[in-house]
Amino acid sequence: MIRFIVTRLEGHPAWVRWGLLAAGLLLAFGLPWTLYPPVATDILCWALFAVAFDLLLGHAGLLSFGHAAFWGTSAYATGLIAIHSGLPFYAAVLCGAVAAAVLAVPIGFLGVRRSGIYFAMVTLAFAQMVYFIANQWSGLTGGENGLQGIPRALPGVDLSDSFVFYYAALPVVLLGLLAAWRIVHSPFGRVIAAVRDNPARARALGYSVDLYKVVIFTISAFLSGLAGGLYAVNHGFASLQEVYWTTSGKVVVMTVLGGIGTLWGSLIGAGVIVRLEDWLATAGFDEVGLVTGGIFIVVVMLFRRGLWGTVTHLLRRRFGVSSEDTGEKRRPEPDRETPSQPVAP
Repeated sequence: MIRFIVTRLEGHPAWVRWGLLAAGLLLAFGLPWTLYPPVATDILCWALFAVAFDLLLGHAGLLSFGHAAFWGTSAYATGLIAIHSGLPFYAAVLCGAVAAAVLAVPIGFLGVRRSGIYFAMVTLAFAQMVYFIANQWSGLTGGENGLQGIPRALPGVDLSDSFVFYYAALPVVLLGLLAAWRIVHSPFGRVIAAVRDNPARARALGYSVDLYKVVIFTISAFLSGLAGGLYAVNHGFASLQEVYWTTSGKVVVMTVLGGIGTLWGSLIGAGVIVRLEDWLATAGFDEVGLVTGGIFIVVVMLFRRGLWGTVTHLLRRRFGVSSEDTGEKRRPEPDRETPSQPVAP
C-alpha cells in the first residue's frame, strides 16, 4: 500500500512524498498516546466523515445539509446488528455502511434533479424525516434514550481496552481515506470533476450527469456510514444526536475549516474541531458552538482556502509544489469562447 501511494506521487519533491507519508502515519499511530483514547478514536471517525463529505462538496460540487442521515442510520444499524446478531464489529460496521448507501440511492435520485441550495434543502428534508422516524420508532431505536449497550465484539481480541479499539478502528479509517483519495485520482474522479465544472459539456460528451452524481453521492454516504458505525461502537450507544441537523452542520464546518476540495484539509478540520470541543468541555465551558462558530467565521473571512488550502497555496508560491502534491484539487480555468465567424486579418 505504501509503495502504491509513493508511486502515485512520483514526479513530486521527495521531501513532500516521504514527509507527508511519514508525518501522517506517525500521527495516526501515536494519537492515542497523546490524547484520551476514545477522543482519538472520535477524531478518526469525524475525519473519515469529513473526507466523505468533501468528496461530495469539494469534488462533485454538491452541498448536502443532510449527511447526518447517513452517519446516524449507520450508527443505529450497526448497533442493532451488533446487539442482536453477535457479529464482529467489523461486519456490523460494514452492514451499517451498506444501510447508509441504500438509503442514499433514492435520496440521490430525487435530489440530483435540483442543484445548489435546492439540492441542499432536499437532503435536509430527508434527513429530518430520518430524525423523526428515529424519534418516533422508540421500540427499535430507543427514542430519546438512544440505543444503548452496543458491544465491541471481535473474536480473540479484548476491545474493552480503548487503546486496543483505536488500533482496531484505524485500519477501517485508513482504508476509507485511501478509497477516497483513489476515487479522486481515478478516471471516475476526473469525470466527476468534469460534471462539476461543466455539466452541459459532460452531457454532450455522452456522460449521464445525474447518474454520476447519484454514484458519488452514494459513495459519500457509504464512507459516512463507516464513520458513523465506528463512532457508535466507540461510544457504545447511538442517540438522536447522530441524525440531528447539527451533525450535518458540524461536518460542513470541519470541511470548510480545513479547506474545501483538499481531502487532507478535512482531516485537519475534523481534528481541530473534535479536540477543541473536548478541551472546552473539560474546561467546563458550555457554549462550545459559540467558539466553533466564531472560528468558522474567522476562517471564512480571512482564510478563504481553509487551513490546509492556505498552506498548499503558500507551498506552491515558495517551492513550486503542485496542487496534487498536497491533495488539493484546483478547478480549471474556464474556456475562452471561440468566435463563430472567422476573424478577418
